[in-house]
Amino acid sequence: MALKCGIVGLPNVGKSTLFNCLSNAKAQSANFPFCTIEPNLGTITVPDPRLEKLEEIVNPERVVPTTIEIVDIAGLVKGAHKGEGLGNKFLANIRETDAIIHVLRCFDDGNIVHVDGSVDPIRDKEIIDIELQLKDLETVEKQIQSLARVVKSGDKEAVKTLELSERLKVALEAGKSARTVEFDEEEAKLVAKMQLITMKPVLYLCNVDEASLRTGNQYVDAVKDAVKDEHAEVLVLGAKIESDIAELESYEERQMFLEDLGIEEPGVNRLIRSAYKLLNLDTYFTAGVKEVRAWTIKKGTKAPQAAAVIHTDFEKGFIRAEVMKYKDFTELGSEAAVKEAGKLGVEGKEYVVEDGDIMHFRFNV
Repeated sequence: MALKCGIVGLPNVGKSTLFNCLSNAKAQSANFPFCTIEPNLGTITVPDPRLEKLEEIVNPERVVPTTIEIVDIAGLVKGAHKGEGLGNKFLANIRETDAIIHVLRCFDDGNIVHVDGSVDPIRDKEIIDIELQLKDLETVEKQIQSLARVVKSGDKEAVKTLELSERLKVALEAGKSARTVEFDEEEAKLVAKMQLITMKPVLYLCNVDEASLRTGNQYVDAVKDAVKDEHAEVLVLGAKIESDIAELESYEERQMFLEDLGIEEPGVNRLIRSAYKLLNLDTYFTAGVKEVRAWTIKKGTKAPQAAAVIHTDFEKGFIRAEVMKYKDFTELGSEAAVKEAGKLGVEGKEYVVEDGDIMHFRFNV
């Protein structure tokens, strides 16, 4: 399941430093590798302490974590929606992602010149927001024009889509992103077909200096206030500090550095987990002596579709799923003990897999 988060931001906000930190395996984990597919795309392991606990209990031959893809999106300038600068490339790349990490500069440093001459994360956010909103407005207006002919035939879906397009147009013209408009479940499915950029879930990343790492600063406070109606997470991270952590050679050195800073883990770990959550993903595990492995599914996935992530034959011939809860397995210490305690669930096709489930699928093809 190759789901992508795109990193966006104006020049000199710390976007590239952050991507470079993410693309360095040492920044995330002592154990798992990072793989660069091409210069601006990386596959990153999702740090999950549950895997380490399962490894302790099962002692498998190998451990395979779950992953997500992070894309360093090309820079943006005003007028991008008209194709100015790298506008067309920027918009094409961002359209291909499933969620957005929007990096905002929230630190003062006279040695790092801001593209607009001063530090103002709200202004920076609005520059990118406006370009994306204008591109979506263009998409919605084209949709309205094409639907105007179809609705005359009485097509119910076309009538509903036209009504939604008109609602979206009003919001976009008011400088609001599509994700701020409320939809019911049926409407959300129709809107998804429009592939609007500002419908994508977003995480705002405030890039701060070391002094603001634990308590934030006035820039961070301003960002939190500006996005309070967007249902978006705001994460505080110091890209320069993450870069320093990534340069340390050993796991022990990195832990000492983190202790000196008074933080428990690198900020990129929190970022990767937040990106995973932003993509609306859950993890289930398979655990055996050959392999302990984390598998990625969308929240709300039923057992046969979760089985298909391993192999499509598992879904075709699905009989049942044997399920252990992570808490039960780690507390009792073995599958046999879970069975003995009567806590091994036998589930059918309608079972919705929960985050952390340890699964064993029975199938017949």
